[in-house]
Amino acid sequence: MSNRPFPMPQVILKTPAQLELMRRAGQLLAQVFADLDNFIRPGVTTLQINDRAEAYIVETLKARPASKGQYGFPYSLNTSVDHVVCHGMPKADEVLEEGSIVNVDITLEQGGYIADASKMYCIGTISDEARRLVDTTYAALWKGIEQVRPGATLGDIGHAVQAHAEAAGYSVVREYCGHGIGQQMHEAPEVLHVGQRGMGMKLKPGMVFTIEPMINQGGRGTRELKDGWTVVTRDHSLSAQWEHTVAVTDDGFEVLTLREEERRG
Repeated sequence: MSNRPFPMPQVILKTPAQLELMRRAGQLLAQVFADLDNFIRPGVTTLQINDRAEAYIVETLKARPASKGQYGFPYSLNTSVDHVVCHGMPKADEVLEEGSIVNVDITLEQGGYIADASKMYCIGTISDEARRLVDTTYAALWKGIEQVRPGATLGDIGHAVQAHAEAAGYSVVREYCGHGIGQQMHEAPEVLHVGQRGMGMKLKPGMVFTIEPMINQGGRGTRELKDGWTVVTRDHSLSAQWEHTVAVTDDGFEVLTLREEERRG
């Protein structure tokens, strides 16, 4: 779940024991997406996705949907369809249609620690243009993740994401960013998806944060709807987002929310 401009404390470095708890939460979150993979299809409403995920988190995984009640948000996940950039609110009357793309952004807490990830779902057969946006955004996420190691900087991450997206002709949303995460949903640091190499905070082992680029097919401008949550592209162009929770290790990175299909490569 992308960060809004909330006050940020100092970075909290996680101990090996804390990282193990975060790893466990991340593995459980990956299972939620696996459960949704065959459920999300044309004709399903975004509220049904929310209810399915909430039941799975609570009843099967014995965990807590961490987004529910966070800053007053009433649902367990965000569903951002087509030109919705982020923070889309599930609705009983929002039916997924063939050709749409939807970002499902889920957080889960177990053992006192939170995992946060999002995945794009393509509803039925989508256009080549939409597929290219979804795939480029996923590749941009990984370009950012691959920069993570001790001594690298936050600017290295942002630069890698921005360079890949803009080389494909897309724009990067600036108003929302990744964030540190642990016992709280939003911790320091803020992780921008634009930047310059070598600039910004240096990464240290034990840091855990999300990388979650929002990439627009058109301009980077956004606006927030009257519900106080849903953010859309100003020009009504498509937007895509992928997200993982990432830990800085002694010699690189570990993706704590890695899904099974990604492990298979």
